[in-house]
Amino acid sequence: MTTVPAASTPAVSFTSGGETLAGVLHLPAGPGPHPTVVLLHGFPGNERNFDLAQALRRAGYAALVFHYRGSWGMGGDYSWRHVLQDAATVVAAVRAEAFAATHRLDPSRVAVAGHSLGGFAALMTAAADPALRAAVSVAGFDVGRAAELCADPATRAACVEALGSDLLPLRGTSGEALVGEMMAAGPAWRLAGLASAFEDRPVLLVGTGLDPVAPHEVHHVPLVQVYGASPRIRLEHVLFPTDHALSDHRLELTGAVLEFLDRHLRLTA
Repeated sequence: MTTVPAASTPAVSFTSGGETLAGVLHLPAGPGPHPTVVLLHGFPGNERNFDLAQALRRAGYAALVFHYRGSWGMGGDYSWRHVLQDAATVVAAVRAEAFAATHRLDPSRVAVAGHSLGGFAALMTAAADPALRAAVSVAGFDVGRAAELCADPATRAACVEALGSDLLPLRGTSGEALVGEMMAAGPAWRLAGLASAFEDRPVLLVGTGLDPVAPHEVHHVPLVQVYGASPRIRLEHVLFPTDHALSDHRLELTGAVLEFLDRHLRLTA
């Protein structure tokens, strides 16, 4: 009699930039191979979306949550660029033959989803990696757009202060360094500029209408307009009347993400 593999939650690790990144993989029961979603947390990562990871597992998806360099006890220094490098490294690593076979994953069905800064990283990562099947941005923070706004000295000072007040779980950085990095990157980090990379690909944008961190008028609506203007982008979008963490809309968020992934990541009959 064949034993069906049970659901499990193994600790996993990846190497990026010479540093070890710790992660937790939420594996569903069954032989698989399972479609996989890499979840990218924001800045500094207080909300890590483990509720979404558990819901994805219940629905038959494997879900990975991990920490970037310089965050939450990981080695190395934290920076926006390291976040992008680490995200790209991890989404490639889960598709590696040995890792996928060990954990019963389907390397041809991998999506990336992120919250806040993680939403920015999810879109940047997917744009550079056409093998990713779908991308989800939740309350996405458009770093390139924020850099433009920081051209105003008062806005820049406020951004330095806001980022600098949230550094406890991070190492090797400062509010000034982070703002300087985003301004140096400039238009290269504008999410609107990625539109051509998403032609013939599914993208879900979740906005938050009561959000002072990533106001939807600045970070969500303009992106919906640009992506929506391209008939070849398979864009889906929703705006929830909630705060940046979707504190009172977690079930609605889960439903929207699962419905989107079920349309684009399930095997066709």
